[in-house]
Amino acid sequence: MTSLTQAAPPLTLRSVLLSQTPIFRRVAFFSLVTSLLVLMPTWFMLEVYDRVVNSRNERTLLMLLIMVLGSYVVMELLDWIRSRLLQQASVEVDNKLRVRLFNAVFEASLRRQPGGNLQLFIDLRTLREFMASPAVTAIADSPASLVFLALVFAIHPWLGVLTLVGALVQVLIAVSTEKRTMPLLTEANKASMEAQAYAGSTLRNAQVIEAMGMLGHIHRRWLVKQRRMLSQQAAASDHGGLNNAASKALQQMLGSLVLGASCWLALTNSLSGGGGMMIVASVLGGRVLMPLAMLVMHWRSVVQVRDSYQRLDKLLTAVPERPPAMPLPAPKGVLTVEAVMASAPGSAVPIIKGVNFSVKPGEVVAIIGPSASGKTTLARLLVGLWSAASGKVRLDGVDMASWDKAELGPHLGYLPQSVELFDGTVAENVARFGPVDRDGVQQALMAVGMQDWVEALPDKQDTRIGDDGAVLSGGQRQRIGLARALYGNPKLVVLDEPNASLDDAGEQALVAAMLALKQRGATLLVITHRTAILPACDKLLLLQDGQVAAFGPRDEVLEGLRKAAQQAAGPAPGQGGSGGPSGGPSGAPSGGAAAPMRARVIPGGAT
Repeated sequence: MTSLTQAAPPLTLRSVLLSQTPIFRRVAFFSLVTSLLVLMPTWFMLEVYDRVVNSRNERTLLMLLIMVLGSYVVMELLDWIRSRLLQQASVEVDNKLRVRLFNAVFEASLRRQPGGNLQLFIDLRTLREFMASPAVTAIADSPASLVFLALVFAIHPWLGVLTLVGALVQVLIAVSTEKRTMPLLTEANKASMEAQAYAGSTLRNAQVIEAMGMLGHIHRRWLVKQRRMLSQQAAASDHGGLNNAASKALQQMLGSLVLGASCWLALTNSLSGGGGMMIVASVLGGRVLMPLAMLVMHWRSVVQVRDSYQRLDKLLTAVPERPPAMPLPAPKGVLTVEAVMASAPGSAVPIIKGVNFSVKPGEVVAIIGPSASGKTTLARLLVGLWSAASGKVRLDGVDMASWDKAELGPHLGYLPQSVELFDGTVAENVARFGPVDRDGVQQALMAVGMQDWVEALPDKQDTRIGDDGAVLSGGQRQRIGLARALYGNPKLVVLDEPNASLDDAGEQALVAAMLALKQRGATLLVITHRTAILPACDKLLLLQDGQVAAFGPRDEVLEGLRKAAQQAAGPAPGQGGSGGPSGGPSGAPSGGAAAPMRARVIPGGAT
């Protein structure tokens, strides 16, 4: 009998923070002890005046000095331990969240959901740094303020009332700081992110901006965003600085007010303990307000971490963890598309509308059609990047969404329309940044005709290509991306415009690679607008407005397109019909391949 393991609870931001509760409890305890030890200098001063000065006993002074110095050591040691605990908690939170956050940001970017950007990693850093900041220490010191307030009430009720009133005024200052600075800081943070994103976009398009003299206009637009951020921050700093000054002044004034009030009580014989108790009451009264004053001083970091927490929590809630996929055997490459309806993530407008077809291992299918007919969307569905609104894309009879992507990835090759390469070596990019199989890399490079070029490089396969393949030409980037798609002999290969940046030699290498894939039994689908690779294809799939307008053997589809083009064009001047050599392209693959690119109307309304 197999035992069912209980699924782990979902990893949320709240659950991760709550997992650090034992550490926070220890920090609170150490904070209470540290706050009480802060009173040791006052106790030492009173004892020196009361015991040593009157008794002139040097041994008493020595013992008192040892005790107060020991308390300093213990206080600093506990403060260090407290800081270490908070640092440990922040590191553990980061360790638990960073992989989850990376996956969530990746998933959100994949689905084109809002909020899936690099700002979330800055938010995680903000949260991590805040957990070991003075603001958290002030929060941990707050329980000691209640103890100090109780001691002031024990000294005299009126002194306690005065201290309580001061604490309430301090709370009002904190509330005012919240109301005045929070909206300004939130808008400033938003403007800062917008300015940063705009600057990043500018750098990515630097060549276009420089070539067409757009820098001045772009710079002015960036300055508008930057000045908006600076003005919001300045306004928040003005309000925060004023409230911070008021908070400090109140803390200092309260100590003097409590001292004056206790002196008046002593003069009226209403305060027991004499002058020493006056000093104790003054010190305790100032200590009551210290945590609140510290929070007001660091309110900007409080607002920042609150905004970061909200963004992190929103994303992690909107993008749940992927459930573990069922282990499946290696695919053979039988692809079936069953009544698939799909739209872009975040949109309700359908792009793919009821598409049906199937492809067997060893078949090469060319997907053709006019621009915006849904070809790239279909490619993303075939490799499982986007999910279908209805219908299924199956590989070996299994829904593509059920495959574990890490398990399926080595058996799948994909070349997107916009080739994305990464900072690393040629071998690392071809090997998909996994363990590098040198022979496999060499085979993939040979398949796309890049082996000789790579061998001529200074470091051969270990030559770095720069961020996004910056040191490569467009054709070289496309061929390296194609080699990556072919690496490891995948069973299903989907190529989106693989020859868009290739010259004649590159297209010949591509055709040879397609024939090699076909020979070893891979399932290959190629999206193309160019005719050079059509002779290597077994079938054609024509998409029109997101629907299959034609699908079948290449020559049959080409013949149908040729006849449809002739019917749409009508008989040529001086001719009685469309037959004969001049009536249209021949049925040969090379001549017929151009027909679908020129055809405007075919049976069924396709173009």
